[in-house]
Amino acid sequence: MEALPRETIVDVLESRLREDILAGRHPAGSYLPPERQLADGYGVTRTTLKHAFGRLVQAGLLETRHGVGTRVRDYARLGGADLLPMLVRHDAKWVREIFEVRRSVGALIAERAAARATSKQHAELRRLLDAVREADGADAVQLADVEVHRALARATGNRVYVLLTNTLFNAYLPVRAALSGPFTDPETAHRRLAPVVEAVASGDGRKAHAAADAYLRDTEKIMLEGLA
Repeated sequence: MEALPRETIVDVLESRLREDILAGRHPAGSYLPPERQLADGYGVTRTTLKHAFGRLVQAGLLETRHGVGTRVRDYARLGGADLLPMLVRHDAKWVREIFEVRRSVGALIAERAAARATSKQHAELRRLLDAVREADGADAVQLADVEVHRALARATGNRVYVLLTNTLFNAYLPVRAALSGPFTDPETAHRRLAPVVEAVASGDGRKAHAAADAYLRDTEKIMLEGLA
């Protein structure tokens, strides 16, 4: 059995600072207290504080200016979709907003895929769809389902759709255990998704759009009921 990674003091401090920022205890645009004061307040060394700052700068929550100080970045105005996994862990209400985007983008992807997918991609989609039915356990079924949607995005021939799909999945897959409702039965999950794949393979964009919209609405409803 592989040992679980141990949480370091930097991990703990980063998590605490992130929570304080996202909860508004350090408002966007405000400067954090001087490093020595902040380190004393959290009971850590300034070196530990600097390491945690570095991670949060990388995450897009802080910006440091030499000789001026460290300021909380206005992530709501300037941040990108890469912040979504962090925001979902902080507040599950973000999941509803992610699903709204997932629904509209997913239906458009299916429509584009119907117009552009090759016969080779049709075969890949059917193979991946079969893997949904063959998966063992809700988590495996959900991950197999995700691979179908990644393949649909690739079939559009537009790499931006692929990146958008990755971003949306990255945002909520870390909390997928709470969203497993549609995936508890492999056969049902396969039957629910099959009309999307078949519509894409038929080349009917309007039908693919409608099938994907219905699929995404159905699974969203079940997942949000489970989350509640």
